[in-house]
Amino acid sequence: MSIAQLIILVVLLLLMTISQKSDAEFEQWCVADEQTPDNELQAAMDWACGKGGANCSEIQVNQPCYLPNTVRDHASYAFNNYYQNFKHKGASCYFNGGAITTELDPSHNGCHFEFLP
Repeated sequence: MSIAQLIILVVLLLLMTISQKSDAEFEQWCVADEQTPDNELQAAMDWACGKGGANCSEIQVNQPCYLPNTVRDHASYAFNNYYQNFKHKGASCYFNGGAITTELDPSHNGCHFEFLP
């Protein structure tokens, strides 16, 4: 066996042992869609933080996710909290078309957007 064949064999063995993530294992967060008007985001956020059962305490004044104080930023936090906590019970990241999923963690500064596998 030549050195080149040995290297190829080792590389193939390594590739076989590296675990690959399935589509269901990718981390996803739910955030407000940039194209959705603030009034629609506000209505969806009011539902998420109310009847939807999201924990919106982190977007209150003097809390870690209050700033930036925009409807879009607060809605993103609320949508994600709802989605993460209820996705295993059939919840979606839809919010009347006002939200999208992303694989980029939207956490910033001291504001942590949770991800629950």
